[in-house]
Amino acid sequence: MIAETKLSKLRELIEDSSEQELIWINGYLTGLMSAKSAAGPLPDSLIKKLTIVYGTETGNSKKISTVFAQQLKKAGIQIKLQSLDQYRLSDLVKEEYLLAIISTHGDGEPPAAAKKFYDYIHTNSLSLDKIKYAVLALGDTAYPLFCKTGEDVDYRLQGLGAKPLLSLTKCDVDFEQTANDWLERLLKTLSPAKTNSSPSQIIPSKKTGKKIYEGIILSNTNLNGRGSSKQTHHIELSANDVVYEPGDSLGIVPENPTNLVNSILNTAPIDGSKIFNYRNQDYSLYDLLKKKLNITYLPERVVAKYATIAQQEIPSTRMDLLNLIKIYPIKDEAHFEDVINILEPITPRLYSIASSLAAHESEVHLTVVRNCFTLNNEVHRGLCSDYLTNLPTDAAIEFYIHRNSEFKLPSPDKDIIMIGPGTGIAPFRSFIEERNASGASGRNWLFYGDQHFESDFLYQTEIQNYVQVGALTNVDVAFSRDQKEKIYVQHKLLARSKEVFSWLESGAYIYVCGAKSMGEDVEKVLVQIIEEAGANSIEQAQSYLLNLKEDGRYQKDVY
Repeated sequence: MIAETKLSKLRELIEDSSEQELIWINGYLTGLMSAKSAAGPLPDSLIKKLTIVYGTETGNSKKISTVFAQQLKKAGIQIKLQSLDQYRLSDLVKEEYLLAIISTHGDGEPPAAAKKFYDYIHTNSLSLDKIKYAVLALGDTAYPLFCKTGEDVDYRLQGLGAKPLLSLTKCDVDFEQTANDWLERLLKTLSPAKTNSSPSQIIPSKKTGKKIYEGIILSNTNLNGRGSSKQTHHIELSANDVVYEPGDSLGIVPENPTNLVNSILNTAPIDGSKIFNYRNQDYSLYDLLKKKLNITYLPERVVAKYATIAQQEIPSTRMDLLNLIKIYPIKDEAHFEDVINILEPITPRLYSIASSLAAHESEVHLTVVRNCFTLNNEVHRGLCSDYLTNLPTDAAIEFYIHRNSEFKLPSPDKDIIMIGPGTGIAPFRSFIEERNASGASGRNWLFYGDQHFESDFLYQTEIQNYVQVGALTNVDVAFSRDQKEKIYVQHKLLARSKEVFSWLESGAYIYVCGAKSMGEDVEKVLVQIIEEAGANSIEQAQSYLLNLKEDGRYQKDVY
């Protein structure tokens, strides 16, 4: 039996429906009854609300999540959309339907915004058997651990009892079509009766593949003065038709040192002219080792594979290929060919662009510190920074532009506060050049720091000139080793707390670029400033900063 009120509504619906609509309703009800018989509850009675969380490095995961949220709302599903750095972890066990859209950063690591969530699910024994979930992983096949964070999250959620709605889907740089297909499958799974047409191309396709530019080195100059412990180079290169925006990065695959490649070939039982097929192209072994394969600071996972091929016990450590074959020799050519097959591609490196096209047409500028570190009592140099800082004038170099929609200038009338010690100054040089060239009316405030005023004040003359012409309203500098007590940019921020808070209250945007540890210290100080200068409680100050993030007024590019 059916209640009279419901029967009355049903009659009205039938009377107001066309023949085609009645046929559709009949099919719809038949499908629901079939689903109920096979799987219990009705699909639409189950899917009432769903949570979408995203972990992004450059904005793509956020972009996809926002579009998906709109489409799922149209299907009648209530959506909660949150970045993983804002997601309340205690809510996870309460979720019923969860979509995780997450990118992979660096050597298989979660993006900074997803680190808290990633660590939480991997270090806690949670009961997630009530959750039905799906993971869309974003990555770049140029990196060895393609979509590793998405893989880890998917594996861990299943391990904690969650049930997958769809199998893990991985997206490369050209993610649009894969993401569209994934959403279409998801909509059919979540709400089949409401999916009348394909949502294909809801994320517009862009030109596929990275555009590779060929640049020519115009100049390569060490910015540090005499006596500095650092070597930071300002590198200018020209490239026809190059397109980028302030906040973007330049991506490059560095070459291995020639002397290292020759030493390996002189030690290994194989001829450097031997041809190998790598990613459907033929290369000599020399070219493979020089331009394609990583042979320095090999990760433990590769060393472990080498140990199996060499049939020797090798401690868990990172090691250069040359040292491996010297200490743990390979028997013959066939075994060394196996070694070639386990080597991973050279990982692209990203450098914040330090110029504006409005100021330097057809040019890209970089700020690169030559990296040095000690491993197994040996001094090593960073592969890419050593490669770049040694490039001579007129040398040719291939690169691509890595877009970063999460680190962008606001409208020209808005004030900005830039916090960038060391090479963190790079994108802010781009910001200042762009605002100066375009005649932006917003005020610009720079906080910069390094070790010593005399030897480490990068772009000192330029910064002073920008102050004189009014392109920089305020500049506060901190040189940590010029006095007994170390002074950093966060100390300078705190000393100007009232004015900083006043700028924020007036709608200023705040940007942080540099080391991750510095970014954490700066964030703590910002909360303190908001609390004290704004007469807020600690909870109110944290909420204030969270609102800045959500409004896009607090942006970070930390590493």
